Amino acid sequence: MKNIVIAAGYATRLGELTKNFPKPLLKIGNNTILGRMLDDIDTIPEIDEHIIITNHKFAPIFEEWAAGLNYTKPVTIVDDGTETNDTRLGAVCDLLFAMEKLAIDDDMLVVAADNLLFFSFQEFVDFAKAKGTSCIMCHHQPSVEKLQRTGVIEVDADWRVLGMEEKPAVPKSEWAVPPFYIYLKKDLDFVRGSVEKGCGKDAPGNLAHYMVEQTEMHAWQMTAGRFDIGSLDTYHEACEKFGK
Repeated sequence: MKNIVIAAGYATRLGELTKNFPKPLLKIGNNTILGRMLDDIDTIPEIDEHIIITNHKFAPIFEEWAAGLNYTKPVTIVDDGTETNDTRLGAVCDLLFAMEKLAIDDDMLVVAADNLLFFSFQEFVDFAKAKGTSCIMCHHQPSVEKLQRTGVIEVDADWRVLGMEEKPAVPKSEWAVPPFYIYLKKDLDFVRGSVEKGCGKDAPGNLAHYMVEQTEMHAWQMTAGRFDIGSLDTYHEACEKFGK
């Protein structure tokens, strides 16, 4: 299984802090945001490579960072060739770019690079193995306002995904979807053909929404929380809470 990290954004909401530096490599205490995630994922036996897809502007910074790592699995940096927020490919196209460039034909754990997580991805991988399907994560979110800003799924008693909506005006459930997914090898043809079949390009949730309509998928309920770093305020809050 390949661990594919989507890290090609320009983090414009963090202003000068990320004008010339990638958000995933910002420090929280003595580690980076991305480093904290990879520390966990690297321990998963099924993972055999970390693939980080970034943009041309930040690729040298990621390369320098990767050169100093000491993980048990190799780290590959993929440069998508873009240099500005206006020319970015979008998360789905970045994933497709990496898949084509590296001829990826394995199960994939696909993760966003800007979250602090308080659970292990091993649980998610084990769940996908038990179900034998591609999977998405979910967490209970009672706030309608927050549900209207994310993906929302409906599931049956076996956690099979019955449907998914992106940013619904009227959410049909309280199950929100964070940006973490497992796409099995048997479903990769659907992934490869997603954009040409009308899948949205920008957010990783667009692909999950598309895949739910193409193949059987299950949802794993997070066993602990996460902290999404999306602004200067949340970054400073993360440093204060978790950087000690």
